[in-house]
Amino acid sequence: MAYDKRLVAGKLRRWEGYLNRFRLPRWDDIPDFGLYMEQVIVLLKKYLDYLPPELKEEQIITAAAINNYVRTKVMPGPDKKKYYRIHIAYLIIICSLKQNLSLAMLQKLIPMGISEEEVRSIYESFSERHNMAAKYFIEQVRLTAAAILDHEEKSELTAKDTNDMIAFAAVISCFSRVLAEKLLLLDGKTVEDGGSLEIEYKQREPADP
Repeated sequence: MAYDKRLVAGKLRRWEGYLNRFRLPRWDDIPDFGLYMEQVIVLLKKYLDYLPPELKEEQIITAAAINNYVRTKVMPGPDKKKYYRIHIAYLIIICSLKQNLSLAMLQKLIPMGISEEEVRSIYESFSERHNMAAKYFIEQVRLTAAAILDHEEKSELTAKDTNDMIAFAAVISCFSRVLAEKLLLLDGKTVEDGGSLEIEYKQREPADP
């Protein structure tokens, strides 16, 4: 595949600038007066609108998807067809992570049947980590794309071209998903019933000659 270096560099700088300004809403800033489905969809598109312009046609969220999340008990159902702060918090987390985690994994991350205060705690922690991860991501992109952006600071992580960077980003995404899922599956486990990596590694070590 052929890419125009100046075009790619310009797009990366533009997205970096946007991500530097992007923030998920604070808990207290999320409406809690009851919104209908159409209003929720508009609000979520505003909250999660950090896709590049070329991907804007993709639906961040749809009414059918929200109904499915309620039906499969990934999130609580509306109150008389209205959605409140707690529903929107669930949806922000779900929509942010649905590309990388299955619904079953998302249920572990923000389970059903918990109090509003617990949802608030989970959401605020997630929002803070989301903002921190965006900053870390920007730093890593700048390092990986140093050759494309004509930065002097380079490392062994620096991609030689756009194709190389695409492959690197895709592989990192795969490893990140596996790590998140492996850790989520340890919920409620102990060394006795969940296994120990230290023990497993020792068992794999070859015996002394």
